[in-house]
Amino acid sequence: MPATPPPRSRRRPPRPPVRPVRRRRPRWAMRAATTLSVVVLASAGIGHSVVTSLDADIARVDPFKDMKNRPRAGHGMNVLLVGTDGRDKIDDTERRRFRLGGAPCNCTDTIMIVHISEDRERASVVSLPRDSYAETPPHTDQVTGKEHRGHPIKLNAAYAEGGPQLTVRTVESMTHVKIDHYLEVDFASFMKTVDVVGGVKICTAQPLKDTYTGLDLAPGTHTLRGGAALQYVRSRHADASSDLGRMKRQQRFLASLVAQATSSGILLNPLKFRDVTRAVLGSVRADRGFGTDELLDLGRAMRTFSPSSSEFTTVPIGRMGFMVDGIGSTLKWDQEKSERLFRALRDDKPLATAPRARTAPAPRVAVAPQQINVQVENGTEEKGLGQRVDTALAATGFRTTRRPVDAADRTLRRTVVAYDPRWDRSARSLAAALPGAELKAVPGLGPTLKVIAGTEFHEVRPVRGPEPAGKESEVVRGNEVGCP
Repeated sequence: MPATPPPRSRRRPPRPPVRPVRRRRPRWAMRAATTLSVVVLASAGIGHSVVTSLDADIARVDPFKDMKNRPRAGHGMNVLLVGTDGRDKIDDTERRRFRLGGAPCNCTDTIMIVHISEDRERASVVSLPRDSYAETPPHTDQVTGKEHRGHPIKLNAAYAEGGPQLTVRTVESMTHVKIDHYLEVDFASFMKTVDVVGGVKICTAQPLKDTYTGLDLAPGTHTLRGGAALQYVRSRHADASSDLGRMKRQQRFLASLVAQATSSGILLNPLKFRDVTRAVLGSVRADRGFGTDELLDLGRAMRTFSPSSSEFTTVPIGRMGFMVDGIGSTLKWDQEKSERLFRALRDDKPLATAPRARTAPAPRVAVAPQQINVQVENGTEEKGLGQRVDTALAATGFRTTRRPVDAADRTLRRTVVAYDPRWDRSARSLAAALPGAELKAVPGLGPTLKVIAGTEFHEVRPVRGPEPAGKESEVVRGNEVGCP
């Protein structure tokens, strides 16, 4: 007599079937920012049995509850990536070490829209400056319960007033781009992620120093661990471009992270995947629609992803220092140019019109070369070195005297930039054009800086001044802003 077949519920395969990939809703959108590493590495696609357990680790938030009159959906998918303060989750030792003192602001430190093309061939990342001038829709203050009419605000303060929902509503109102998913990561999860992946490689052509965050990087290549990586992506005072410069550094960090995650095998290593997700996902918040199947789809999409598939830009700024009563200085978007940018997202079009060969653009500095006066001195016995340095600096835009002289000390090895401390920003800008140069403060020297050429001098690198307000935002691809 044949054996009675087991009940249907006991004949399931050892691993539940994976849903088919839904072409209209690609799922690797979380890789939106420096903090985006959390989701990039949590989507290895190594199997439903591993990923299913992660769903319960993700804290849920409902940013779309009762939302009406939303923008019309376009093609592809849009994710709002928000990086929040969360310094209260970091222990006192690390807070002191990485200059995270003070009370958390309960505001957003990073805001980005990530657009995933419908064909999964492209990710477009648009940074929204946190000091952007915004006008909120009517809402209820989540702290006081007070009903508010729409009113002016800095974009990052929308989170403090109305949490994720007001943040989404404000961004949709400003951009007319419908947000499909919301992801929120804090300082602690960012640091954990970077540490678990072994650090991220960063390149800089000029010194980066910020006394507020403690960032202090010499020109060259550095592998940044969690705390140092947080200093890098948070710094607003490393140059004169403030928040705009910080967003560009965040984009560079993301490009390097993507390159490492997609080329090192991290995404296909079950043990590494497990370590990363356990360390990080407990502090991620996502909308209720983002779960196990989304993580699996994301992993599949990433198998053919490369840094050149991503593109980065910042909302075009029409007016810097736009003063608003009760708010202070804000950044006013350029209406025409920003509309053109967001239309490209809605229409699922590339932000960059044509592929470019990888070239390293001249780095931006705090003070434009055309505003810096320089006297060149030859600190060696090499005949004609002073003239060569003077000519090269003048060709780069510096206002040299065109009359180099011999230095009192002719035994110099390392080139020196001597400067009056009152012109320290000019000095750092000049040093960025002279790889390996040493900065030497000389009180009373006055506005003309000195370059004393040493035997180790070999080139002058082109540099550019701060990006002018109103300029069309530059679109760069991941392979153009990461390390070579």
